[in-house]
Amino acid sequence: MWKRISDGELIFEHYISMSKRNKLQKFAELLTYPNVYENFNHEEPRLCGVNGELVSLNGRWAAHHFGNANPITLELACGRGEYTLGLARQNPQRNFIGVDVKGARIWKGAGIALKEKLHNAAFLRTRIEQLSLFFDPGEVSEVWITFPDPFLRRSKSNRRLTAPRFLDEYRKVLRPGGLVHLKTDEPILFEYTLETLAEYPGAAILYQDADIYAAPLPMPELELKTYYERMHLAEGKSIKYARFRLG
Repeated sequence: MWKRISDGELIFEHYISMSKRNKLQKFAELLTYPNVYENFNHEEPRLCGVNGELVSLNGRWAAHHFGNANPITLELACGRGEYTLGLARQNPQRNFIGVDVKGARIWKGAGIALKEKLHNAAFLRTRIEQLSLFFDPGEVSEVWITFPDPFLRRSKSNRRLTAPRFLDEYRKVLRPGGLVHLKTDEPILFEYTLETLAEYPGAAILYQDADIYAAPLPMPELELKTYYERMHLAEGKSIKYARFRLG
């Protein structure tokens, strides 16, 4: 029973309670989604599928989950999966996996994929720094990083998704010559990425543009816009893009 301190505080407590219930409901629904796999404990690299059943997909994502031999693309920190879904719609001949640590976010995109019968879209709930625990070397063809948290404080630069420790992880799972794409509105993250790649052994920047909408887009995948990108554009920010290899 709540103790009424003020109407405002009572409403706020009710909102928090409802939010918790909604999250629990989403987590329960995720366990029934056949296109979602989850690692519940980062200290135990085990993957669970429908109804929490343990599964092993290393080296078998295309054949076992997607039922084909098509190349796999990961979208990292996918949030609600807007870009993963867009890529899957554009490229039915490829497989796409959205990766995020937040189950409540993945719930949205996974549900839409099921409703639209996007069989080439799946979702993985895990920490990005643990990708190589769930994919074999060379199993991934491409990686997309779309509007990640830029962690602007210099003391947190190692948490940026283009920091060397993350690049090391991508290189473990990417096929030789596999591509990495970065799309961001944040100039600090963009410049940091270019500087990091210049010093990263074997890396090669294939394309870079600090304002992609100032000229015709070089590829249709860049036409996709997430909620945050639309918000950034409305604020007058320029969208930046880089494509690179890690060796």
